[in-house]
Order: sequence, then structure tokens, then C-alpha cells
Amino acid sequence: MKAYLITYDLKVPGRDYATLYTAIKSYGNWWHFLESNWIIVTNETSTQVWNRLAGTIDRSDFLLIIEVRRDSYGWLPPEAWKWITTYVPA
Repeated sequence: MKAYLITYDLKVPGRDYATLYTAIKSYGNWWHFLESNWIIVTNETSTQVWNRLAGTIDRSDFLLIIEVRRDSYGWLPPEAWKWITTYVPA
């Protein structure tokens, strides 16, 4: 399993991005403590994740999918760190 950070900048005011959020949540194991950032755990490649999400955003939006490892530091609530240490590979 790999962990991927999905981060985005959604540019279309008033657009309903519920399909994007539903597609991300469909991975089953996801983290969302920061507004425009999610971490998912999957056996898919970043390209496969993109192929699943691409149809849910507008062409003027930006979206980045990048593999993450546990080497991290920051200011988050304890439950966020618990999820990261449990699911993000070292």
C-alpha cells in the first residue's frame, strides 16, 4: 500500500465539488484535516488516482497527487498524527 497526498486549488466559484470529495472518500482509508489536502491509502499508482479524479474537477482547477512517507512534522491535532503514524508508510 502507498499513501498519496491529494492537494488542490479549486478555481470555479460556486461549483459543487461533491463528486470530487465522494471520489476521494471512495478509497475508504482517507485523512482530511487540512482544507485542501487529503491523504489516501491505496494500491493504485498516482496516475490511476488521477484517472479516477480527473473527471470531477474543472480544467481551470489545479490538483496534485504525490506519494508521501511518514517523515513529517507540523502542528496538527493528536488524532491526525495517530492516523498518519498508523497508515502512512515509514
